[in-house]
Amino acid sequence: MTDKPTFGELAADSYGVADDRPPLVLLHGLTYDRRHWAPLLSALAALDPGRRIVAFDLPGHGESPRRTSYHLDEVCQVVHAAVTAAGLDAPVVVGHSIGGVLATHYGATYAARGVVNLDQPLLAGGFAELLRRSEATLRGPDFLDVWAGMRARMGVDRLPDAARHLVDTATTPRQDLLLGYWDELLVRPAAEHTALRERELAAIGARGVTYQYVVGEEPDPAYQRWLVSALPEVEVTLLAGGGHFPHLVRPVDLAHLLAAGR
Repeated sequence: MTDKPTFGELAADSYGVADDRPPLVLLHGLTYDRRHWAPLLSALAALDPGRRIVAFDLPGHGESPRRTSYHLDEVCQVVHAAVTAAGLDAPVVVGHSIGGVLATHYGATYAARGVVNLDQPLLAGGFAELLRRSEATLRGPDFLDVWAGMRARMGVDRLPDAARHLVDTATTPRQDLLLGYWDELLVRPAAEHTALRERELAAIGARGVTYQYVVGEEPDPAYQRWLVSALPEVEVTLLAGGGHFPHLVRPVDLAHLLAAGR
């Protein structure tokens, strides 16, 4: 049975009941909302029925209220308060895109059984440089031009029809969201972000939290070497053809992965 509660500040869809399986927390990507998890939830209902799962709308997204700041640590505090209010004990946190950064920070900071990062590289240097070059446009009336460029790099036009429909409709690319969630990338040197990600991965390894990096295309070898050096226990899984949206293109395979990892 499903209900649509609010936990803490966050709107959510809640499924299943607590049992010996670790609960799943689902965190969508920037500008999207919890509707993006529908294909995965359908697959999990068939494969892993009754499991406790909560899909949240991140702050400022979907039906969750806006905030004046969307810095990483603050958003993770809001997510943790919602996880606690939902009564979820040491969940597996699944995050897509920027949700993968949030899931990584969560797993390093709060009680978690595992982290599943869906197609979110943790080295921000190249992306942060791109944002800084586009900052004037991003802060002006043509900010959607920047988002359109980002979207083109996601390969949305190559997605199956149902997946593309979700990407096109379950999204709200507001300027305050883009500027708010990307603010730290614009104002802090890339080296600081790299150092923080390395500390988070070290903490995840020290705490025995499992970490899976799930990608839709072969990861860059240099990036994979960095990731393994930062967290030797990382598991990298390729769901070929999934592009930036493996949870939309390969939901059944991802459901098998999550069920096996319990």
